[in-house]
Amino acid sequence: MKIISVVGARPNFMKVAPFIRAIQKKNVGKQVVQHLLLHTGQHYDDRMSQQFFEDLKIPEADINLGIGSGSHAEQVGYSMIALEQVFEKEKPDWVVVYGDVNATIAASVAAKKLNIKVCHVEAGLRSGDITMPEEVNRLVTDRLSDLLLTPDRISVNNLKKEGVPESAIHFVGNIMIDTLEANRERAVKLNLNQIVSSNSVLEKGETDIKENDFALMTLHRPSNVDEKRILSSLVDFVLKEVASVLTVIWSVHPRTEKQLKKFDLWDRLIQSDEVYLVNPLGYHEMLRLNMLARIMLTDSGGLQEECTVLGTPCLTMRWNTERPITLREHGGASVLVGNNVARIREEFFNTLNNPRQPERPELWDGHTSERCLKAILEWKG
Repeated sequence: MKIISVVGARPNFMKVAPFIRAIQKKNVGKQVVQHLLLHTGQHYDDRMSQQFFEDLKIPEADINLGIGSGSHAEQVGYSMIALEQVFEKEKPDWVVVYGDVNATIAASVAAKKLNIKVCHVEAGLRSGDITMPEEVNRLVTDRLSDLLLTPDRISVNNLKKEGVPESAIHFVGNIMIDTLEANRERAVKLNLNQIVSSNSVLEKGETDIKENDFALMTLHRPSNVDEKRILSSLVDFVLKEVASVLTVIWSVHPRTEKQLKKFDLWDRLIQSDEVYLVNPLGYHEMLRLNMLARIMLTDSGGLQEECTVLGTPCLTMRWNTERPITLREHGGASVLVGNNVARIREEFFNTLNNPRQPERPELWDGHTSERCLKAILEWKG
């Protein structure tokens, strides 16, 4: 059987890494699966891409399309053109796509136009917000996929409500947690202050940040960083309120850095003694900080999931989430706060002293990749 896995951005890398390991394990003694890794190159920044390949021991991509930046339509369009050529040449039995990035929708459309079977890993997630480009990607990919591999029961029910045949839906668990479990031991060996000092955007000398005495922060979504009024109010809150009670470690996405500088907010942050701006972190570095943080402030879906398993109290700076299983009402560690500072303030101080409570949703056990591969190999159509 010939499988092409298509990835395009950092969230995909954490999902494809365990799937590749599952194939390698299956192929011991006899090649059952011929696997090609195709990277569309949607993440063109080396810190956002190559570093993750190295950290997670992902083999170099067999094919790299080098699509790079551009609008959503440009990325999807250029990717489809290039993917079609690859699929026609390689003639895979399956194209496997991951998550909800532009590479996901481009590959699913290109494959189905050529009557190639599509498997979607992380199917069925729904935010209910069609204004999110990722929601469009999820809806279209799931509609086209022959095999839909879901991370939780909520996702299974979403697909059933949309009329997807039960025979096409397989509940396999969360493949991201496979990566977390495979990398815990390595992450634990990392030193908190070395991570901060080696990744700091400017030299602040030696740091003495204490475990459970800092807030960890990431922001990258347009709704949070593209409007000056919103981003300014978030920066004010971080400087005046969060930094008054905790050290802040802010891993700054390139998009966010650009907007902070554009809106004249960057200098205010770097002048604060209690705010440490760090460049995008490697997987193990971010995992280690998440293990040690008192609280997480983020708009990342993947970090919501990791916070649930690690037990890190999490303020999700979005008004909705496609991962409701990570919310407190479903047993998770996260609460939705959007980008309204009054709401964030209330939940921040309510959450600040919450104990760390790790939770493990059903089948988030580190063996999802094996179930994914099994579902593909045993697919009957």
